Amino acid sequence: MQEYLIIKGAREHNLKNIDVSIPRDSITVITGPSGSGKSSLAIDTIYAEGQRRYVESLSAYARQFIEQLSKPDIDFIEGLSPSISITQKTVTKSPRSTVGTITEIYDYLRVLFTRIGKQTCYKCGSLVKKQESEDIIQSIMSLETGSKIQILSPIVRDRKGEYKKELREMRNEGFIRARIDGQITDITHDIKLNKHKRHTIEIIIDRLIIKPGIDRQLKTAIEISLKYSDIVIINLLNENRDILYSKTAVCTKCGINFPEINPMFFSFNSRQGACPACNGLGVENINEDDFDPDISYKTCRVCNGTRLRKESLSITIQGENIISLSNKNVKGALSFINNLELNEREKIISSRILKEIKDRLEFLEKVGLDYLTLNRSSLSISGGEAQRIRLATQLGSSLSGVLYILDEPSIGMHPRDCIKLLESLKAVRDAGNTVIIVEHDEETIRWADYIIDMGPGSGSRGGWVVSCGTPQDIEKDPKSITGQYLSGYLTIDIPIKRKKPLDFIKIIGASEFNLKNIDVEIPLGIFTCITGVSGSGKSTLIIEVLYKALCREIYKSRVIPGKYKEIKGLEKINRIILVDQSQIGKTPRSNPATYTGAFTFVRELFSNVIDAKIRGYSASRFSFNLPSGRCEACKGDGLIKIEMHFLPDAYIPCDTCKGKRYNKETLEIKYKGKNIAEVLQMTVSEAKQFFSAIPQLRHKLEVLENVGLGYLQLGQPASTLSGGESQRIKLSKELGKKPKGHTIYILDEPTTGLHFVDIQKLLEVINQLTAAGNSVIVIEHNLDVIKSADYIIDLGPEGGDEGGHVIAAGTPEEVSANPHSYTGKFLKKKLR
Repeated sequence: MQEYLIIKGAREHNLKNIDVSIPRDSITVITGPSGSGKSSLAIDTIYAEGQRRYVESLSAYARQFIEQLSKPDIDFIEGLSPSISITQKTVTKSPRSTVGTITEIYDYLRVLFTRIGKQTCYKCGSLVKKQESEDIIQSIMSLETGSKIQILSPIVRDRKGEYKKELREMRNEGFIRARIDGQITDITHDIKLNKHKRHTIEIIIDRLIIKPGIDRQLKTAIEISLKYSDIVIINLLNENRDILYSKTAVCTKCGINFPEINPMFFSFNSRQGACPACNGLGVENINEDDFDPDISYKTCRVCNGTRLRKESLSITIQGENIISLSNKNVKGALSFINNLELNEREKIISSRILKEIKDRLEFLEKVGLDYLTLNRSSLSISGGEAQRIRLATQLGSSLSGVLYILDEPSIGMHPRDCIKLLESLKAVRDAGNTVIIVEHDEETIRWADYIIDMGPGSGSRGGWVVSCGTPQDIEKDPKSITGQYLSGYLTIDIPIKRKKPLDFIKIIGASEFNLKNIDVEIPLGIFTCITGVSGSGKSTLIIEVLYKALCREIYKSRVIPGKYKEIKGLEKINRIILVDQSQIGKTPRSNPATYTGAFTFVRELFSNVIDAKIRGYSASRFSFNLPSGRCEACKGDGLIKIEMHFLPDAYIPCDTCKGKRYNKETLEIKYKGKNIAEVLQMTVSEAKQFFSAIPQLRHKLEVLENVGLGYLQLGQPASTLSGGESQRIKLSKELGKKPKGHTIYILDEPTTGLHFVDIQKLLEVINQLTAAGNSVIVIEHNLDVIKSADYIIDLGPEGGDEGGHVIAAGTPEEVSANPHSYTGKFLKKKLR
């Protein structure tokens, strides 16, 4: 087998026609300053070519459903294995998606509860028994005389497909009507159903009025119904209500009928299992499309937030239903599975299912996610957690000969947990796979088999391979700025003097999620770091409790803060700003220029050009959100979305405008020889020079450059920005405003995507904010940032239920001396 993955002439984005050889069956870290071309090489070149080749290998039939993917700008790649990319954006952000569903653990649990679950009556708790046809007839005849009923037999229940064959067979059997997806339908004609949607088809067997003498007719109808399904549905026409009878289960005490148990019975995405009041969302009066994770909704009163029908919740395994088991964290769920007491029959039935569940739980534990509960919504999962969940899922697949490409897997990880992650990656490599990691974390870089250092700068000043080799080779290379930091020649200095707090805000009795009724003093006027292992309660304390409480107090927001008894000192703050990693926009039309307001000045400049005035073009003509000036083929996106069906959606440049976003007439207007599309293609640093004579615009661009984003294009679509880049754009917008003082800035892991050089710039920005009398609170794991803080609040000792305590508080030196603090232990080495 070939020993190296060889890339020749890579020119994608800012790559400078580079040649690279990457050893196979090893761990390679691609590092370098932000914008130096790391992702362009790893994801936009290597992974993109792997995906393109996969599509080309499909049959002609499969390829007809997929647009041709464009080839990355390279001469050739040799030795490329099937590739899997695990990035920060690969988890579905849906109110229906949870840790359990993403990892498929919940899917296996649904099968487990179907196979060995004990069904009891939700009303009286008695064991549920099967019904015979005579029992069903007797129950129906007990209905009120004169009741009009329809007898239905469900031949399809909540499954995808067209079902032409089944409907034709029913027609041939002499049936003329069916209830399809709730609507009475004549089936004597061909029925077209969407094969990609779930359908329920219930054949109408007969219509009767309850009265003496119908016993024989009723018996015939019930027997015909049971011929096609184990379930008989009696539709009470007067009440528009269904009664379910089943050959499988009934409570003899209460007379309640239970449908047949199958895996869909435990799915909150299926009509069979979902609570009918909230449609499986767990909250009241909300449409799934309108769901906003930042708003607190009222828990559904019918299911109490469990999202399932009461019939589904009445099925248990050793006292736990599927939701109570999903409410456990990974550690608790693994303990439950390991301690199950099963009889021989149950062991034979469940052995394979239990192995799959156990393996996945153990892999989540290995990547440091044992504190997550299985029902944790994907909406509340960070980019780093999402990536490690995907990694755990891949670890469970036992593949070999695969190329894995990871984008900063150490994001959101405490140094203690990072060691677990590295051991997991080692296991992936040792299984015969090649691992490429885009990373800035010092520990991961030192641990790699091979390093490719990109640079030397960002944007147009990057795109070269500065150095490559083992970590020891990189340290010795004077051309490598990464190597200079690894060798200690360059360092991020410890502050000579730490600032003293001007005052404090005191949170009393914080008890949201895993916080243990804690009292915390938050210093004002200085730089504070909130630290602790993953899941220890950092975000809960600062964002759920402090930030939301201040939003209610200052801005009269409707948001509901996390539980606390009292917060003293709120009156000392005028503003609170949260700078997190959420996207700055949801469409390709959002970009750094529009978000920061710089584009308003650019459009005004173009509207004042003489040619624009002659034609009567106003500033709105240069907006790609309005029909007058934009390309109508792509609606100003510059890209066309291609649905890949069984692959992730792809975006290709618009054929009409060639990705320029504007129509021909708009592009004829030029400012200093450049049209508006060419301006949007400039990097922030290039634009700063180009607009140097426009003070307001230059100032906004300077701030973007100061936070390390000089390499970004002005018009780069928001959907392509990393979480760290989005966060720094938000920070630059706040820095561009007139300083007001008495402001708290909350930064959630701002070092995401930052090289050592960029971290130095970030610390300078933080110092500017505190020098102006503001308070900066940073939730962070990066030890270079933590050692530079004026004050640290360390939470723990562990994640999840074992976290939520204040372990240490004080200066970095004081925290490093605390023997109970994991952060202190790692910090002590840095402070030396």
